[in-house]
Amino acid sequence: EQYNTSTHDLGFMMYSSFGNAYRLDPKPQYEEVLMNSAKSLATRYNGTTKVIRSWDSAPWNKAGDDDLVVIIDNMMNLELLFWATAHSKDSSYYKIAVNHANTTMKNHYREDFSSYHEVIYDENTGAVKAQITNQGFADESSWARGQAWGLYGYVVMYRETKDQKYLGQAQHIADFILNNPNLPEDKIPYWDFDADNIPDALRDSSAAAIIASALLELKGYSEGKKAKAYFQDAQTILKNLMSPEYFAKKEELSGFLIKHAVGNMPNKTEIDVPLSYGDYYFVEALKRYKKR
Repeated sequence: EQYNTSTHDLGFMMYSSFGNAYRLDPKPQYEEVLMNSAKSLATRYNGTTKVIRSWDSAPWNKAGDDDLVVIIDNMMNLELLFWATAHSKDSSYYKIAVNHANTTMKNHYREDFSSYHEVIYDENTGAVKAQITNQGFADESSWARGQAWGLYGYVVMYRETKDQKYLGQAQHIADFILNNPNLPEDKIPYWDFDADNIPDALRDSSAAAIIASALLELKGYSEGKKAKAYFQDAQTILKNLMSPEYFAKKEELSGFLIKHAVGNMPNKTEIDVPLSYGDYYFVEALKRYKKR
């Protein structure tokens, strides 16, 4: 996968695996894989639009031949580029990450700091052609996991750059999530904050896990009541994810930890099932909570 230039998910796939391997045991072969992965990811950057292409254009994502698709999930791939900057001294990776984050902040986010899932650009001019939601309930709805990806991504942006605008963005996103009138009392969000059958809509435990992990880091960059609220809400999420309602019994889910995640409701795939990335960020959140 390190040479795979057909996907933007290299950050997800390679940094969460080889990145952790290198952190725990910094072997040269791990570093090589990570550098090659960053180089492959960088090939998907478009200098006109100043973003990294997410999905290649296809009828299912409503993009044409001259279109460039960016999904909010792509914020999660930028951490790999910051790692590459530090280990190569090549500032181009840093610039790509910052440009992508800035463009996403401008074009993905609404006035209330909720996010579209997908933005379609004209790759030749950089103009925004459409702002839609592919895996959420509707174009103008707030898909829960998309809000989680954005929150986590801008927390990372602040950590790596110390630019206050990213801290502000992360806090605004967190406040949108945590103060949303459709967020249940247990803080485990419905799969979309605007789903049509709330309160009977399915929850998304994977979104909750991502949010909890992001909040525990954001708490450390915040002060006073905000920091306290972020910690308390993350604690509530973890407490409920560890309850019998969400935490799987031994051998119940073939090794998965948390139940009741939603992958892609409109496509009718991965509905009310465990998801690997849900477990990953759940464990990460627990580790961060332990170190608080």
